[in-house]
Amino acid sequence: MTYSYTPFSYTVINLARLVRANEVTFSGVNSTLPMLACLLAKKAYSFDFTWLNVAGGVDAELTSPVPLSSGDAALVEGSAAIFGNDDFYDLCTRGGMDLCFLGCSQIDGSGATNNSVIGDWHSPKVRLPGGGGSAVMMPTLKRAATWRTEHSKRTLVDKLFFQTAKGNLQNLVTPIAVFNKFNGRLALESHHPDVTPVQVQSITEFMTDMSNAKPTPPPTDAEVSALASLDPDGVFERDAAKKMPSFC
Repeated sequence: MTYSYTPFSYTVINLARLVRANEVTFSGVNSTLPMLACLLAKKAYSFDFTWLNVAGGVDAELTSPVPLSSGDAALVEGSAAIFGNDDFYDLCTRGGMDLCFLGCSQIDGSGATNNSVIGDWHSPKVRLPGGGGSAVMMPTLKRAATWRTEHSKRTLVDKLFFQTAKGNLQNLVTPIAVFNKFNGRLALESHHPDVTPVQVQSITEFMTDMSNAKPTPPPTDAEVSALASLDPDGVFERDAAKKMPSFC
């Protein structure tokens, strides 16, 4: 059976594909899609990795339904240990954190992020929640990845209103595209099968190298099955549909 990506499934599955064997991976606060990606990777992939979450869980084995919040106490169920927030920063600075999913409101072509203000710092149009530790974690961890549920010129920008964090950000995933940093710039690695590279660039303010971009491989049966088991009633899919416009 041919499976067609939705904006939700495209984002979650391609975030999960960033997880690597035998690495330490962290999903943070307000990070529902990376939380689902880590849970999907645990179910769909044959390799082992250590998953830390902002609730304090270490390789949690949930017996409750998957919570809506990535900071829910359910995410410590069956945990091998409880990891405090200060330990996350310590692990980064000691070189022990391989991959962190860190959110942002804006991202530029160099991989710098803004989660502080929209508009002038002294008189902003919107004051955002802040970096949540990204200014410490991004320069010290081995690599970071971020995601945007809205792929547009106001989120993927040429110039940030404010630089909250910059460092080892390697990947960006949106509902239609996967970017990978190459020579210090985010390059288009793959795109939704129903979208062309030219269409991706048309709604991306920063210029991106598209020379090696290919259609994103379809999801495997294991990925589709794992995602269905995590969202059996379609709660996450319906919620995402309100936030993720369809480009296809």
